[in-house]
Amino acid sequence: MNVVASLSPDSPSRLLAREVLIGGPLSRGELSRRLGLSVASLTRLSKPLIEAGILQEGREVIEGGVGRPTRPLEVPGGTHRFIGIKLTGTAASGVATDLRCQTVAAAEEPLVSHAVSDVVEAIVSVVGRLNDGQVADGIGISIGGKVSDDGTVLRAPFLQWRDVPLGSLVQERTGIPVTVENDVVALTVGEQWFGAGRGISNFAVLTVGAGVGYGLVINDRVIAPVDAGLGLVGHYPVDSAGPLCREGHRGCAGAVLTMAAISGQVRMATEEECTYEEVLQRARSGERLAALVVKNAGTALGVLIAAVANLTMVNLVVLSGEGAALADIAAEEIRASVHEHRDPEAAPVHLTREPTDFGQWARGAAAVAIQSSILGPRR
Repeated sequence: MNVVASLSPDSPSRLLAREVLIGGPLSRGELSRRLGLSVASLTRLSKPLIEAGILQEGREVIEGGVGRPTRPLEVPGGTHRFIGIKLTGTAASGVATDLRCQTVAAAEEPLVSHAVSDVVEAIVSVVGRLNDGQVADGIGISIGGKVSDDGTVLRAPFLQWRDVPLGSLVQERTGIPVTVENDVVALTVGEQWFGAGRGISNFAVLTVGAGVGYGLVINDRVIAPVDAGLGLVGHYPVDSAGPLCREGHRGCAGAVLTMAAISGQVRMATEEECTYEEVLQRARSGERLAALVVKNAGTALGVLIAAVANLTMVNLVVLSGEGAALADIAAEEIRASVHEHRDPEAAPVHLTREPTDFGQWARGAAAVAIQSSILGPRR
């Protein structure tokens, strides 16, 4: 699988593999235009990739509807096996995919504790169940935290981890190459490849759930510095009258938009225990207090969406995360808030909702593993 991993980042073979992996199937003519290479050069460069089973020639098509038939290059389906795992505070949720990142199996293992040994054991258990008689080509692990290039988890607050060499620990136990990535970065990679961002050169991802996350794609490249795992967008002010976060910031995204923040506001006002899902249900049924809290959160989310669009000049924002359902209830407040904080002559911001289950996060982790296996380290 590592046929191009040793090549330089600007190698024509690596660029060819990347274009087909993310944008395929693509004809040699289209690839020639994208990469500035002759069709003869593309044929030469694609040969070892086809022999390695990374690329294949698709069915004959007539490019543009006229002319000679051509066989586009594409990533073969149903071949190889990759495993993606999303770590939460309670479980390791995993999927097995083929080389096209199509899910073929899923498994989940609860965490008995946050001890490193217990978490590694849960991951190894999921990997064993998903291998299904064959050894995977690679494992991707996505985690809410700051991750180094070598797969060390530098900081993961929800697990109370610092400087844990998770990648090497799992690789030692499984014998399979492991890539560890921040969960929002991995989700963004997935959105670029097979989600709402497919074919879009510039877009952003916002996630709302246990925290607030932010991913960015500019000029077809996922922006993933090591600080992407710090959750910096959670410190962005969205409500000047909002509550304080743990760091003492007034009305920041983390204090206003998380599931705990929204359910906490209702609990403080009513002195009743209620889950986030119960708050949303009350808001849907028209209960005044719950509806007010959710709609205020929608207004604050609109501030954040507008800020992302204004600062990066993207026109597509993908909203995901287990708490993103508030956007369905507060859609009008979000739209009004985005409009209020945009220049009236600016292009409209398109907001799209993506699935929020952990399988989608795990599939993003598998996408990172596939790209790392074929293209080498992303950073």
